[in-house]
Amino acid sequence: MEHIDIYDGDTRLDALLSLPERINPDAQGDAGGKVPIVIIIHGFTGNKEEEHLLAVEREVLSAGMASLRVDMYGHGKSDGKFFDHTLSRWFLNLMAIVDHAEKLEFVSDIFLCGHSQGGLTVMMGAAMMHDKIKGLIPMSPAWVIPDQSRDGEILQNFFDKDNPPQSIYLPNVEMELGGHYLREAQQIDVKSAIGKYKGPVLIVHGTKDESVKYEWSEEIVKYYDDVELVPIEGDTHCFDHHADLAAEAVKKWLVRFI
Repeated sequence: MEHIDIYDGDTRLDALLSLPERINPDAQGDAGGKVPIVIIIHGFTGNKEEEHLLAVEREVLSAGMASLRVDMYGHGKSDGKFFDHTLSRWFLNLMAIVDHAEKLEFVSDIFLCGHSQGGLTVMMGAAMMHDKIKGLIPMSPAWVIPDQSRDGEILQNFFDKDNPPQSIYLPNVEMELGGHYLREAQQIDVKSAIGKYKGPVLIVHGTKDESVKYEWSEEIVKYYDDVELVPIEGDTHCFDHHADLAAEAVKKWLVRFI
C-alpha cells in the first residue's frame, strides 16, 4: 500500500494505492503486465477507511486488480472543509483522480466504485467520462440527493426549497453544511445524465437501508442498458451486517473482466 497525493487544481486529495500480490497470468500476458484499477470513493461524512470500503478493496486485490481509495474534498485527510463541499467539487475531484489513474503505467482499465454520495458521484462521473470508464459500481447510491433537495430535504432535514438557507445544521451527523450545496444540488438532473454511460454497471444495495431506500436502486436500473442489481438481504446503508457479502458480489462481477 502506498500513500499518494492527488491534486485537483490546488486541492490535495489524500489517497491510498494498493497493488495485487498476484496478477492473473493470462491478463498479465494479454495486457503487457498491466492490470485494471478500481477507484473507491466514500460517501457523505465518510472517509476512505470505512470497513465496507476496506472489504471491497480486499476483494478487488484478491481478484488481481489494483485499488485506489481516496478521501474527497472536505472529508477524511483531504483538503477543504465539510461545510464548503458540494457535489460539483466531488465531480471535479473524481475527474482529477481518473486523470491520475490514467497516467499510472501499470493501469489497463479503470473501474469506478462509490458508496452513497460516492455512488452518485461515480454515476455522474461515468457519464462525464464514459470513454474512460470500463465499469461502474455504485453501492447504496444516493442518486436521489438532487431530487430531495428540490423538495427541500437533505438527510431527513427540511428547508425552504425556494429560499435555501446560508447553512443548515444536520443533527443526525452533528455537522453544518453550507447552503451552496443545497442550491447546486437542486439543479442537477441525475436521470437525464447517467444514461450517457453505456458500459456495464453493478449496483449493490442492502434491502434494509435506513438512509437510501433499496427501492430507489430498483428504480434507477431502468436508466442503464447493461446493469445488474444485487440485493444484500437485511443489510443497512453501510453494510454493517454483511460487508463481506457486498464485497464478494463486487468481486464476482469484476472477475469477468480479467
